[in-house]
Formats: sequence, structure tokens, C-alpha cells
Amino acid sequence: MIQYSLHENGEYLDVKLAGDLDIDGTEVIEEELIPNMEKYQTVNINFEGVRFVDSTGMGLLMNMVQSLKEKGIKVTISNVQQDVMNVFEILQLPEILGEEIFI
Repeated sequence: MIQYSLHENGEYLDVKLAGDLDIDGTEVIEEELIPNMEKYQTVNINFEGVRFVDSTGMGLLMNMVQSLKEKGIKVTISNVQQDVMNVFEILQLPEILGEEIFI
């Protein structure tokens, strides 16, 4: 199950994720987290505590980033564990979302 904490500074929001980004966390992310993220101009999604992402989590992440970008919100993804980043790279997520997002 995914957990998150929010740290705001004006129009900037840092979202720290912890746990597995999988089908169990989809509802929490879609119903609770995304509406909170839409209130900010810049959002960083901190993956430091995420050890596993399945296909559902990958789709959710892609939809979340695209949705926020369409609303004019600058999105970055930071501190991705190497094992998770390897999966992102195999699935070409940096190319799909934009290399500049991963910091």
C-alpha cells in the first residue's frame, strides 16, 4: 500500500511517497492525492520510499503527470530507487514523460 506526505512552500508542493505503487494505491492517489496536487504551480514527486511499481502504478503515474502538465503544473520526479528507475527506463518512461522531469 502506498502512503504519502505533503510538504508545501507557497505554490510548491513536495509529495513524498512510501510503499508500493500498485493497484492497491490507485484509489488513494486518484481520489486524495491528485486533487491536492492540482492546487499548486510546481509539484515534486519524491520516490525515495518507493521500492516497487507495477503496471497499474506505472499507468497511474503517467496519467497523473500528463494530467498535471495539461493544467500548466510543472512536475518533477526525484529520488527514484535504481531498481525502479531501471524499470522506468526499460518501459521508456523518461522518453514518454520527458527526461527533464526526472531530477
